[in-house]
Amino acid sequence: MTFFVDCIFLSVALLTTEPHFWQSDLTVLLPRSLPSSHHLRSSNQAPSTFDLPRFPQKGLRMATATYPPPPPYYRLYKDYSENPSSAPQPPPPIEGTYVCFGGNYTTEDVLPSLEEQGVPQLYPKDSNVDYKKELRSLNRELQLHILELADVLVERPSQYAKRIGDISSIFKNLHHLLNSLRPHQARATLIHIMELQIQQRKQAVEDIKRRREEAQRLLKDAFVTLDGQ
Repeated sequence: MTFFVDCIFLSVALLTTEPHFWQSDLTVLLPRSLPSSHHLRSSNQAPSTFDLPRFPQKGLRMATATYPPPPPYYRLYKDYSENPSSAPQPPPPIEGTYVCFGGNYTTEDVLPSLEEQGVPQLYPKDSNVDYKKELRSLNRELQLHILELADVLVERPSQYAKRIGDISSIFKNLHHLLNSLRPHQARATLIHIMELQIQQRKQAVEDIKRRREEAQRLLKDAFVTLDGQ
């Protein structure tokens, strides 16, 4: 019990004393029942902070940093500004397949088919697919399956797994159709951006013409005023 009281006294004293207190010996506050740190350590070990006889004159301060230090290989680029060839070359670009966060990816920008992903295709495999019609059809089918899932959960809860699988397949088909439209979306977005740039340039040309007419009018008025004088 005396040991715990001494520890509490030590903590309170360290928190409430004035700065000049840190110049005193730490051993004054240590309880008598505790052995000295020199007896606990072997002679071949380096002394710890508590083995030192006194604290620094201006108090004990902890070194803190907002960000961690840079990686050690930054030293390889210290002469890059003067001699760019002294730095190591970047790694070559990845080609083919690679693993990222546990998933397999490929550098080829190709949309994999549903069959390659192990998902049944619920819309025609024809190249001329009516996207609007198929999206509406899958959306209606999704609504029906959700209603059937609600009935199954009420009447036959043990048979919900099949409905969940069907709904998952419908969602994957919907996303695959939408991803098939990404090239068309990118083309339409690019056309819109180019049309907007053309419109902005036309407005800039009209503004320059208007400014030029105003400048010509001001010069004409100035010439008339000078001739009148």
